[in-house]
Amino acid sequence: DTENMEVIHPNEDGSYWRKFQRNKRIRLEEKAREEAAKLWIERKKQREAFDSEEMVVNKYDVISKKGSKDTNQDAFIMKNDTMTDTLILGVLDGHGEYGDMVAQAFRKQLPVAMIEHPNWTTDIKKATSEAISKVEQLVNKDIETKLSGTTLSMAIIRGNMITAVNIGDSRVIVGKSLDGNIEVETFTNDHKPDTPYEYDRILCSGGTVQNDFGTARVGGLAMSRSLGDTFVHTIGVSSEPEFRERPLDPSTDKFILVATDGLWEFISCEETAQLINTRNSPKSSVKSLVKEARERWETEGPYFDDTTIILAFLYD
Repeated sequence: DTENMEVIHPNEDGSYWRKFQRNKRIRLEEKAREEAAKLWIERKKQREAFDSEEMVVNKYDVISKKGSKDTNQDAFIMKNDTMTDTLILGVLDGHGEYGDMVAQAFRKQLPVAMIEHPNWTTDIKKATSEAISKVEQLVNKDIETKLSGTTLSMAIIRGNMITAVNIGDSRVIVGKSLDGNIEVETFTNDHKPDTPYEYDRILCSGGTVQNDFGTARVGGLAMSRSLGDTFVHTIGVSSEPEFRERPLDPSTDKFILVATDGLWEFISCEETAQLINTRNSPKSSVKSLVKEARERWETEGPYFDDTTIILAFLYD
């Protein structure tokens, strides 16, 4: 009954309105502090749970070597989130006129977006997938990505679990010692247009795969998944990450390696593992690998690709 409602009139000098606004601001600030406190308690509990886990990654190192072009279009991510004891190791291989800018933008923005995602502590795959999508939208607005983009391969280690993330043809491998022999588990799949399930996906999306002197391409791109590359994304190329995860085994798993295709073009996963097995540190291993990769490129001609390698030794 509006006739019986009490009408409160603001004071002529506006004091009532100022008081109302001040109280509203105080309530919002209190709510924000409460939410921050809840998040801190949640992360503290998560940290305490992780603290009881055995240290998996013993030591790690990286090398990124420019190829024959003027600019190194590779980039890498090495981020340790101490609140969840999570180590993010990733490589990016940019391509196109602005590929270096695209790779560097993801290097700077992606780890932050992952860690700040509300599901980061409980669902790595969901947080990572949505963070990648968010950053890609921002990068596509800030940089001309019609014909420029990057790959992304990451190994995320939390507790004794490894989660691999892949978009493109960079690669994650796990080295294992079985019966005294060093063996390799290729932990990610290269996304090539002629890979059967990628080929079918491209055709179903209305795209076509061309054969360019023995190399399968989509609109000129020799990959079926990438970040950026807005033109070929309209004809079948995807930026959806592919995930794989499993527990790491202290009795067999010896190292994790993440690298761009500057390494993989002429050196197999098995050769890579054998070389690492003859070295006593990640630093000496990555230096030897990039040197060997460069020498093999040079035997094929004057061009050699950018090469970025991250190597992590496990347990011992």
